[in-house]
Amino acid sequence: MAHHKRKAEYEIPVVDENDLLKLTPLGAGNEVGRSSILLEYKGKTILLDAGIHPAYNGLASLPFFDEIDPASIDVLLVTHFHVDHAAAVPYLMERTSFKGRVFMTHPTKAIYKWLLSDYVRVSNIGDEDQLYSEEDLINSFHRIEAVDYHQQVEVEGIKFTSFNAGHVLGAAMFLIEIAGVKVLYTGDYSREEDRHLMAAEKPEGSVDVLITESTYGVQSHEPRLAKELRFTSLIHDIVGRGGRCLMPVFALGRAQELLLILDEYWDAHPELDSIPIYYASSLAKKCMAVYQTYINMMNQRIRKQFAISNPFIFKHISNLRNVEQFEDSGPCVMMASPGMLQNGLSRELFERWAPDKKNGLVITGYCVENTLARQAMNEPQDFTAMDGRKVPLRMSIDYISFSAHVDFTQNSKFIEEVKAPHVVLVHGEANAMFRLKSALQSRFSEREENVKVYTPKNCETVKLHFRGEKMAKTIGTLAAKYPTENEPLNGILVAKDFQLNIMTPEDLSELGGLITTVVTQRQVVPFNAGISLLKWHLEMMFGTINESSLEKAAKSGEKGTVLRVFDTIDIKQLEGRNNQLTLEWIGNAMNDMIADSVLAVILSVDSSPASVKASTHPCSHSHGTTTENQEMGLEHDKVQQQIDMNFQDIVAFLTEQFGEVDTDEKEHKVTVNVDGSKAIVDSLKFSVESENETLLKRVSDVMQRIKMAVNPIPAF
Repeated sequence: MAHHKRKAEYEIPVVDENDLLKLTPLGAGNEVGRSSILLEYKGKTILLDAGIHPAYNGLASLPFFDEIDPASIDVLLVTHFHVDHAAAVPYLMERTSFKGRVFMTHPTKAIYKWLLSDYVRVSNIGDEDQLYSEEDLINSFHRIEAVDYHQQVEVEGIKFTSFNAGHVLGAAMFLIEIAGVKVLYTGDYSREEDRHLMAAEKPEGSVDVLITESTYGVQSHEPRLAKELRFTSLIHDIVGRGGRCLMPVFALGRAQELLLILDEYWDAHPELDSIPIYYASSLAKKCMAVYQTYINMMNQRIRKQFAISNPFIFKHISNLRNVEQFEDSGPCVMMASPGMLQNGLSRELFERWAPDKKNGLVITGYCVENTLARQAMNEPQDFTAMDGRKVPLRMSIDYISFSAHVDFTQNSKFIEEVKAPHVVLVHGEANAMFRLKSALQSRFSEREENVKVYTPKNCETVKLHFRGEKMAKTIGTLAAKYPTENEPLNGILVAKDFQLNIMTPEDLSELGGLITTVVTQRQVVPFNAGISLLKWHLEMMFGTINESSLEKAAKSGEKGTVLRVFDTIDIKQLEGRNNQLTLEWIGNAMNDMIADSVLAVILSVDSSPASVKASTHPCSHSHGTTTENQEMGLEHDKVQQQIDMNFQDIVAFLTEQFGEVDTDEKEHKVTVNVDGSKAIVDSLKFSVESENETLLKRVSDVMQRIKMAVNPIPAF
């Protein structure tokens, strides 16, 4: 039953596929690690983070990139430099078909290269399983674009802004807007100010979808001061009994916070001066320079301290570049990476110190399932070393969370403040995530708030339907005058990046970024009749035809005759080329239709019975035999009969439309009388004359319909 209920949340009737916003975790769905969320809406695709899973090696540690086409991704947004959010970026950029743009904050980019270079170096896997090389990392680095907090960036209809997320230096949450729909992705964030970082901020304005972490589920953190006291007391106890204290940490992030606490504590306890504190990281010196560079992105406390002396130049802490420099001869405090004992120096020292009960392991951050640090928290009797042997575990194991992730109190309060109608939980183990979902749903249900909470697994898509009203703005010349109700608005509708604007053609270049181009179409057709006969046929169809000399109209110096139809189509007959015509017009839908009609008339001239009548003149001499004259007379009678029939049809149509009309059968004209106004209709030319403009328009419209009925264009 529970399974079917959860599945129903994702089933939304699809009206238009473009109106569906799709969210698919490629990693961090019901797990912690390899964060990577795919967002698709209105034909745009954004990837949020691209990390690896600390518990796995090689390709198995990657997000499920094989489920998507990397070439379809427009933008990759990276929230911070931790490996579970950023370590797959070089692989995606250099080893797949990805061609999009990549963005992260300035501190994140500064630390990214060094941190991942260290990750490649310490990874305990063969060359064939390496995800990428140092060269791939450097190549990817140059393509990454850095952004500032609160800087809005627009990429082909995708707008996004980064905000401070706390957590680590440079960590950002991203507010993304596509076609008016806003999605806030928190990444890892902390709402508690610590010794050097500010708390995460909440973006102003409404949010439609919130994608947030659920790392700690419904757990609440210990108060910071109490936690720091317990931490320093625990370390004091371990070194006081002559033991070595090992703290596995991420090379950057929480390590800087712990260093500040320890340096201050050692300063306050002179009896500890003889006990060294080591920070074992080849990155320490380089990345401390980054911390000092971006001191203004930290909190006020650290900035005030920096004005007096550099807080990141520690009195009691030594930087240890490699294990060869370390003299393991007595009690000490050792901070070493990686933070989950997967490999590297922290793993080596753990295997060395684990059998001695005087020593202690202090885990200060969140540990992912299936990592050695997570297993050690359960205090097994022994564990398997990297070389395969069994190592007894006798050292003390303690867990004090300095993890800069929100707890339930902070997370639930932030979710309530954002007030998004859709909340998607990621970056949390299944049990913690579902407990958080239940707690949130209970809270929303009590308040009768219609907020939906989703907990998709990896590769499971959440589909949300958004269909906003489309609004077009008048800009440029059209915006100079406020339109009145029911007033027709003429302009060009320009759709760009999901924004609709109406403007005049003259404003296109300046305001629309478009250049108008005129396409002149030209067609040559065979023609064996006289130009005057063609003009007569065209006047029967189109009314008045302008005739002029080609020499006057054209600058080319060509000689001939030009007939202009509806002031749009030019029909040219050049001197010496009496057997062909050239049609020219500016291409558009209306002109193309008129050109088709003109072409039909041209092709019908030779065979039309009306041509016989138009070209027949009485003469005093004899033509041919009596039989030929009789045949010509019969043909003439047919044409006259057709003209008379058309006249009677026109009279009938007009009588039906306007009542009694006056007719002149000799001139083939009809007079329409309406409310004292007159309109004279020429049935041969299908033309209308009247001093009353309203009546003229009305009768002309009727005549256009009559023409189509009694004198349609013949098919060829």
